[in-house]
Amino acid sequence: MEKTEQIGKITLDYTCYPGEDYYCDGAVEDELLKIVQEAAPEEYAGIIEERGEWPVFYHLSPLRANIVNWIPLTSSDRVLEVGSGCGAVTGVLAARAGRTDCIDLSRKRSLINAYRNRECDHVTIRVGNFKEIEPDLPCDYDYIFLIGVFEYGQSYIGGETPYEEFLRILYRHVRPGGRIVIAIENKFGLKYWAGCREDHLGTWFAGIEDYAAQGGVRTFTRNGLERICRAEGIEEYSFYYPYPDYKFTTALYSDRRLPRVGELSTNLCNYDRDRMLLFDEKNAFDGIIRDGEFPLFSNSYLLLIGPELPVIYSKYSNDRAAEFAVRTDILELRPEPEKDAKQPGNAAQGGADREDCGRFLVRKTAATPEADAQICRIREAYRLLEERYAGSSFLVNRCRTLEDGTGVELEYVSGPALEELLDDCLDRGDEAGFRKLFRTYCNGVRFRPESPVIDYDLIFSNLIRTKAPEGCRTGEPSEEQWTILDYEWTLPDYEKIFGRSIGTEDVILRALYCYSLGAWKRRKLSHELIKEISGKGEEVLEELARQERTFQQYVTGRRMALADIRNRIGHAIVPVQRLLARREAELSKLRIQIYPDTGNGFGEETSRFVDAWEEEPAENGGHSAVLALEAGPDWRAVRIDPALEACLLCVHSLSLWNGTAWEELTLQDKRVILNGNLISRNTVLFATQDPSLTLMLSGKGSAGGPSGSVRKIRMKLSLTLLPPELAAEAAAGPPEKKRFGFGK
Repeated sequence: MEKTEQIGKITLDYTCYPGEDYYCDGAVEDELLKIVQEAAPEEYAGIIEERGEWPVFYHLSPLRANIVNWIPLTSSDRVLEVGSGCGAVTGVLAARAGRTDCIDLSRKRSLINAYRNRECDHVTIRVGNFKEIEPDLPCDYDYIFLIGVFEYGQSYIGGETPYEEFLRILYRHVRPGGRIVIAIENKFGLKYWAGCREDHLGTWFAGIEDYAAQGGVRTFTRNGLERICRAEGIEEYSFYYPYPDYKFTTALYSDRRLPRVGELSTNLCNYDRDRMLLFDEKNAFDGIIRDGEFPLFSNSYLLLIGPELPVIYSKYSNDRAAEFAVRTDILELRPEPEKDAKQPGNAAQGGADREDCGRFLVRKTAATPEADAQICRIREAYRLLEERYAGSSFLVNRCRTLEDGTGVELEYVSGPALEELLDDCLDRGDEAGFRKLFRTYCNGVRFRPESPVIDYDLIFSNLIRTKAPEGCRTGEPSEEQWTILDYEWTLPDYEKIFGRSIGTEDVILRALYCYSLGAWKRRKLSHELIKEISGKGEEVLEELARQERTFQQYVTGRRMALADIRNRIGHAIVPVQRLLARREAELSKLRIQIYPDTGNGFGEETSRFVDAWEEEPAENGGHSAVLALEAGPDWRAVRIDPALEACLLCVHSLSLWNGTAWEELTLQDKRVILNGNLISRNTVLFATQDPSLTLMLSGKGSAGGPSGSVRKIRMKLSLTLLPPELAAEAAAGPPEKKRFGFGK
């Protein structure tokens, strides 16, 4: 084949390509290639929703690029992406960097990458094994990216210390002052403890068990990654924490801006496979955050090796309609002391020292060209809200337009959110305190009720309790105040959205409703307050739910929310309580009941239950048992009911002891009577909820001759319970294969 191939502006270099792809996801890659050849990137969202398939969502979602979108690349930067795959990240890198080199082992995936990003300039995709390509790479990269790649170091590099060697090799190709960016799952990520399967192996608790079952992949804790860095003498690095994980990042935290209590509430992200739900991850995260242990349990890490960047937090809203897609960054500034007062982000820092005032600022930028108008509306909303709440206990987060017009900057405000304070009251059982805080909120929202300016998104998490430090906001009292953080939804045409105008009571009811959705503990009191304020019954909750759906459809442009995409893909979330209830119900049907016949037939009054089934199911999902019975001297027959449900029973062995020898029987023996279908020599299908196997112990042809000669019965069994409908359908076979009977 040719050494190079040109697709649009992308160059594919096959110099090191071995001639075949050594890994492939099968037909889905052909489907992806067809999509990127025929559809424009702006059409991908609709295709994802229509297909409802995990691989299509995973490879084509624009959210994949969020993990690197915050990094301030410039046109003078040269970047290397190792393991570029289908190009989920390549387009963002190429749009900002001056030169982008990619490496991937798969030609098919590289073709997908090239077609989807064919309009990007100065991009070369080198196809082949990293170890063969690496010697020819330049040594002046400003950034090297490994997004979901480092965990495969054993496969890429091999040897005794493959991950250390991987870093050593990469470091040779970074210019002085350059950076290496690694995104990887945390093997102790909370989602794994809560019931998600390990991302690469698809098994439960693989990373938590330190990959005891081996496998060619390894993820690490933060300490594990730091040990690898230290082994290579790397001291300059920083950690970021993508949430919910690095694949579909909606928020990025750092050690300089860790998540706050109440922020991590979107945790059901099992897009790729079914999961268990062992506990409420939001509540667990809240406790972890309070105890300062979040870095240990973050689901993913972004390890930035090299000089620290000023961005300490980033939040994405690019799951919205294009005209509302905004990114919010918090940046740390280190200005000269005499310039502090001139900084646009002079902050009202709750409890902060004066020298910290202005240390941080918040920047909002449009994630799409269509969102420029939304940025302009934020600045205008600030002006109008300042007028409305002047003289009240509500402050409005200061805002100014960037000089280049690309966004707005707001002051950074710290302090507990009202949401956190309300949660604290619930945790302490302090309903009076909860209601007092809520009244304070209502009084603030209702200030100047005649004003037409409404911040519809004035929910509890967007209101911070602050104490303005003296000197930061000159002339304002240093008493308890509340700062409105985010007022992006102040100016929409609500008549157009809802078909009616909205007022302060709508804002209050929505705040309560949204708060109630965050955790079960919030619902009772929130719903009570909603009914008190509205003067309505349960129907008000349905009204608020409909209104919220209408608003969210407006925000998303009627695109599917991530939760809806997850539901469309169809992987289940199974609470552990349901698993235990199902297991308990199953065990209640797994009771072996013994009916001896001493001449009067089988009767419930003479029957007994025995516990023989193993507590844990076998690997195939069935259950096993060894049944040993002592036959009474007057037993003529015995009926054995293996379960109280339709089932498939395999009798691996059946032996009768007559006092001198064991006799082996099969289910085909005439002394064995079944009320099910014999489908093999030792397997019977019972389509009834009263399955039974009867052994004739005396009479003509009975085991051992005269009555009383059978002294012991030994059986080795395995059983699988079946849904009655399935069992009935399976039992509908040729008549000659059915044997029905009942011992008498």
